[in-house]
Amino acid sequence: MTATGHAIIGTVIAAKVANPALAIPIAIASHFLVDALPHWDTSYHRKHKSKVNFFIQTVSDFTIGLLVSYLLIVFIFPKTNLYYAFFMIIMSQLPDWLTAPYLFFNWNFPPFSWIYRLQKVFDTHLGMPWGIINQVVIVTAVIILGQMF
Repeated sequence: MTATGHAIIGTVIAAKVANPALAIPIAIASHFLVDALPHWDTSYHRKHKSKVNFFIQTVSDFTIGLLVSYLLIVFIFPKTNLYYAFFMIIMSQLPDWLTAPYLFFNWNFPPFSWIYRLQKVFDTHLGMPWGIINQVVIVTAVIILGQMF
């Protein structure tokens, strides 16, 4: 799942689960759950990309996720605290953040190598356009469910 997808899910969790003791494990678990669904993300075919291109795509994805999440808070979940939402966004992306040193700096040692291997177990990549279409459907469903309940 893209960082944007994880950010949107983290935002909905922040909007719906006020207790951080519940929200943090839900956000982290959501990461692995949605990564198990077929999706596209910036690491798809990363071995065919330069590190610079991979980095730029990933930072752009993260930035878009923050912008979309902010818009969701302003227009759909206005009672959500921005700082709490940002924290839940980071928690929903945490496994990817912990994998970043392995991917970008070749830090092939624990704990970075461990989290990378754990993520690979759950990660189910799917090429374009279906990998993005699946994500749009998933995050749209999460937003709708967040509005309903």
